[in-house]
Amino acid sequence: MHLKQLKIFNFKNIETAEFELAEKVNCFLGNNGSGKTTVLDSIYYLAFCKSFFNPIDSQNIQYDSEFFMIDGDFDFAGESERINCAQKRGEKKRFKRNQKEYDRLADHIGMIPLVMIAPSDTDLIREGSEMRRKFMNGIISQYNRGYLDTLLQYNRTLAQRNAMLKHIWVEGKRMDQTVFEVFDEQLHALGTDIYQERVSFLKDYLPIFSNFYQLISGGAEEVTISYESHLNEKPLKDWFAETRQNDLRAHFTTKGIHKDDLVFQIGDHQMKKFGSQGQQKSFVIALRLAQFDYLKDLKQRKPILLLDDIFDKLDDLRVGALMKLVSEDHFGQIFITDANLHRVPELFKDEKIPLKKFIVERGSITDF
Repeated sequence: MHLKQLKIFNFKNIETAEFELAEKVNCFLGNNGSGKTTVLDSIYYLAFCKSFFNPIDSQNIQYDSEFFMIDGDFDFAGESERINCAQKRGEKKRFKRNQKEYDRLADHIGMIPLVMIAPSDTDLIREGSEMRRKFMNGIISQYNRGYLDTLLQYNRTLAQRNAMLKHIWVEGKRMDQTVFEVFDEQLHALGTDIYQERVSFLKDYLPIFSNFYQLISGGAEEVTISYESHLNEKPLKDWFAETRQNDLRAHFTTKGIHKDDLVFQIGDHQMKKFGSQGQQKSFVIALRLAQFDYLKDLKQRKPILLLDDIFDKLDDLRVGALMKLVSEDHFGQIFITDANLHRVPELFKDEKIPLKKFIVERGSITDF
């Protein structure tokens, strides 16, 4: 699978662009703010029906335009697939596959396996647990549509339970045990399914991650990931029964899979506190490359790999190891951005692979 042609209209800082792409490596080179990352984000949009950076669709429309449109022509083992996304101000987003509009955007998720590595990925280490849950959910949802539906249903039920907790507190009413039991039973069933899927995912994913980190770092340090969940200790229904009074005082549900987390460590210490910038960057790159491998095995298709400004904070040894990895046949189509016009072409000069270079300047894209 690869993207053959991309068209962009009024998306962020790109007014109009249309270009043919190489089957293996595509480099977008130019100064910061020129539009390089916008190109990668447009490809991400075609896979996930949303921006990697800004979830508010209307804010991705160029400031003086009424709409944006992204159009991609993909090759799936010789079969052409055209994906089109259009967003007008004040209207709902429209997604089409081969001219036929999707009834549900969720039905498109997973069709185009894709992995993006961006500078903001270090937020997976530095920010709160919600980021790490989204990371797990994003991977699992690409191959298990039932998981996404279950997760959405869990979140809706959780919101209803929390609204009831707040209502009881505001109105000063007595708690209806029967209603609570209905919510708790639903959350128990849904949450248990989500937990089991996360456990199954991590069992296969973590060894792949460890291998990639060792390859990138040269085996310089040992890193681990552990899964924290209330369900590691006891079933959700037991937690709900035990913490109901606490939930009433807090006005929200204090236990559940919505509190799950991943703990990242280097040696015996937290990566967040003790990892250097280079180690943290290597860690999140390994997370994403493991995501690539995991999806590749499950989907039997090489995901598209987007590498946005990945060279910052990496020493030459780690950069060389990373480029050697992604140039191998194990990986498929790759998109790379860099402010240095010559670094990426130089890194790939000895590799006999299809490669195209583009100069990006003030939203304009030309062959290099």
